[in-house]
This record gives sequence, structure tokens and C-alpha cells, in this order.
Amino acid sequence: MKTATAGLALLMTGFHLAATAQPARAGRPNIIFIMTDDHAAHAIGAYGSKVNQTPHLDRLAREGALFTSVFATNSICTPSRAAILTGQYSHINGVTMFNRFDSSRHTVARVLQQGGYYTGMVGKWHLGSDPVGFDQWEILPGQGVYRNPVLYTATGEQTYTGRYVTDVITDLAVDFIDQRPRNKPFFLMMHHKAPHRPWEPNDQHKSHFAGQRIPEPVTFWDSYATRTDALHENQQRVAGDMTNRDLKLTPPDGLAAAELSRWLSTKPDAVTTELDGRIVTLTGEALARWKYQRYMQDYLATVQSVDDSVGRVLDYLDKAGLARNTLVIYTSDQGFFLGDHGLFDKRFMYEESIRMPFLVRWPAAIKAGMTSRAMALNIDFAPTFLEAAGLAVPADMQGRSLLPVLRGAAPKDWRTAMYYRYYHDPGDHNTRAHYGVRTTTHKLIYFWTKDQWELFDLVKDPYELHNLYGQPGQAALTATLKTELARLKRAVDDRDQLADQQLPNGVDGPIARLRGK
Repeated sequence: MKTATAGLALLMTGFHLAATAQPARAGRPNIIFIMTDDHAAHAIGAYGSKVNQTPHLDRLAREGALFTSVFATNSICTPSRAAILTGQYSHINGVTMFNRFDSSRHTVARVLQQGGYYTGMVGKWHLGSDPVGFDQWEILPGQGVYRNPVLYTATGEQTYTGRYVTDVITDLAVDFIDQRPRNKPFFLMMHHKAPHRPWEPNDQHKSHFAGQRIPEPVTFWDSYATRTDALHENQQRVAGDMTNRDLKLTPPDGLAAAELSRWLSTKPDAVTTELDGRIVTLTGEALARWKYQRYMQDYLATVQSVDDSVGRVLDYLDKAGLARNTLVIYTSDQGFFLGDHGLFDKRFMYEESIRMPFLVRWPAAIKAGMTSRAMALNIDFAPTFLEAAGLAVPADMQGRSLLPVLRGAAPKDWRTAMYYRYYHDPGDHNTRAHYGVRTTTHKLIYFWTKDQWELFDLVKDPYELHNLYGQPGQAALTATLKTELARLKRAVDDRDQLADQQLPNGVDGPIARLRGK
């Protein structure tokens, strides 16, 4: 991987903020941002998990704050990472799908670095370009791998033979903190690969859940009645879309490379395995249940390694005397379906997919044991870091600092609705493009390439099983939500007119005409 770090620094000549020129000041907090990939909030004990225990993550919640309503604005890995770095929606920062992030843009790391922070990035970057604004970085190429990972720096690469990726990233993070300059506060982005697909646990945790039966979610057998074609057409179902590789099935002997690749990508409709001491061939409902168990056993085992990692970082901060004035944040780049609606993966604007865990500990400034229901977004993270550091938030960041919320009360004008948009159509898993509005009580989703809508009452129907769109008595509510959706779309400056059909003040006419058909 070629680097362009030195040359990109020259592109900053047109960007200047008085705040970033401030010398480092005593008392500013260190900031550690720990982010996993695809860790659903409902697989954390502090969020009421029924499938696993996470004592170290629970410690963060116990000694700090837990947010219950933090959402991704585009529930997919690369766009969420770009939103977190820039404080901007996908259509503003230029990363709507898996396209390359423009490293000449200013980011929270750049502002912190210029404001006197020693900055670092270790782990999964997944933005296509080299990290900029970091004094030190070591990243996985692309998705990276769980075992024997290769990591890149500005000057070369290293293979960590015989090592597990979560442990390597933790070692690098601790080394960064330990070897930092002592005359500056530090900012560290610590990004784990886990628990991303293909969910490969380490040896320590591999058997942890093997003998357990993981409870199926209440919506596992969701029939999708009343829902749009988009949900019926998706290809991220536990029952039908998990591959031989996902399920860790043993391939036949003697397969050539191309044959092996095809076999691993095959979605089996029958599996012969040992069950309760007998060799059985599973199909239909029995196979779907078995696939769910295999999926969750591996997924949760990778989460346990992450929980161990968080424990190591917290213990190090205690021993180094850094805990009191270090702001530690734990989150994931989005949520994840854990069999909810019969699905795995993310993308859809349903709760399990867009809801992000968000745990914050800062003993010097945050009261322990706090729970906040304030609606927050991943674009809020960068402004939060900057305000905590005493630096001005650039005017083009669209998020808001969460510090007022962390201090005990959300401002009176705090958001009560959020705008979401997913672009990758059909993309992976055949998930259709859509956008929508979520309020504190309702959700309206528009699958604009299908010209179909879904409307949910989140109070009466928290599992989003009953689509109310077009039902008798819903016209006034629908009109109100469409107006709010149009307002939010304008407020965030999303001017894509092709997606504006049927919105107030938008483009009229059938979507076929919009496309020139």
C-alpha cells in the first residue's frame, strides 16, 4: 500500500481554525475511542443481553454513561467510519458506499492533532486511503483477517504470525499509550475487526458457547407479512443465506482452489451433522435453528475477546494513573441483526441494524451510572471529542457535541427525529436503497427504488412487525412524518432529487419518469 501522508499535509493550507492553533493545555482529557465492527447493542450485558455476558463493557457503563438511542446515519461499515471522522452525513463527506475516503478532507483527528494532541489509529480502517491526521498508525488492509493478521504502517507492513487480531490490536493500543509523549494529551482510535463476518473466535473462547443453546429472538420466524418487497427480496437470512464458510463446515478433500472457493460460498439447504449423539441430516426448520446456533456461538465468542480487550485497556489506565482524566468511548460502527427478523448483517433501517452501543467513561467529568435516552448520531462523535478537548467544532460538521447530555441534561432544542439513508442498491445481500425518518415514537421508511413505504409505531410495535402505511386512520400521521422527513432532508442538505418522489416540496411523478424510462 502506497502512502501519501506527507503530500496530503500540504492540502491543509486552505483550512485553518484558530482553535487548532492553540497550544496544549494542562487538564485536557486523553481520549480513547474503541470501535468494533458489527457489534449489536443487544449483545452487551449492560444493554440487557439475553445471549451473553460482557463484564468489562458493563464496567464502562457502571462507571460512566450508557446511551440507549444512538444511531448510525447509514448502517454500513465504510460510510459510518467516514461519518465518525468528519461529523458529516454520507452525501456530504463523499462516502455513501464502499468508495474511497478523500484523505485531504479535514477530520476530527486532524483538528485534534493541530490542537496539540498526540494522535494514533490502530486496527480496522477500511476507508481505502491512508489515515491522515495521526502521528502514528497501524491498520489492517481492507477487512483484515482474524488469524496471522497483516498490518500496514506509513513505512511498511508486518505479519503477526501465530497471533489473533483482537489481541494484536490491543497490544498496539497499549503500546501507543505507554510510549506516547508525556507533554501532550493523546487521542487514540482503536478499531477492532471483531465481531465482523466470518466470526472466527480465538482458541480461548472457541468452545465457550459450543455447549450452550442461544435463545432465539422473538422475531426469528418473522413472516414479513405487511412489509415491502425490499424485505422479502433481501439475501441476508439465517435460514437461507448463510454459507458453508459461515457455518464452518468441513470441505470435501481434494478440491482445487477455485472449487474450494465455490464450495465455501455455497448456501447449503441440507447439512449432515452430529446432534445429541446421533448423525442426522437437517433440513427446513431444524436446519434454520441449527444455523442460528452455529452463527451465534461464533459471533458471541468473538465478542468475548473484545470484552477481554476492553478489560485490558481499563486495567492499564488504572495502573498508569490515567483513568480519571481519560475519556473512554465504546461503540460499534453500526448495529447488527442477531437472528432478528430471521436476519444477519445490517443495512436496513430497522432498530437492530441502526442502533449503536455507546458507552462513555470519564471519571473527572461524568457522573457514574448515568443512562441517557437522548437521540444521538454517529456524526455527533467528532464534535463531542473536540468540545471535550476545548477545541472549536468546524462549521461544516453536522453533528452536535454530546457533552451537554453527558453533563446531565440535553439542551431544550435537542433533536427528536433523525434522518437515515442507505445507498447500496442492490449491493451485498440484495438490500434495497432506502431512506427515512425516525422520531421518538414512529418510523417512516421509503424504499425509493421500489416506490414502497413502511410505517411503524415504535411504542406499540417495538419489533417493527406491523407496517401501518396505507392502513385506515394513518393518513394524518403519514403526512406529518413525510413533512418531517422532507424537513430533515433539506436540513442536512441532501439534494438528491431522484429520491424525493412523494415528499412535500420534492419531485412529483412516478420513479420511472424520474429515471427517464
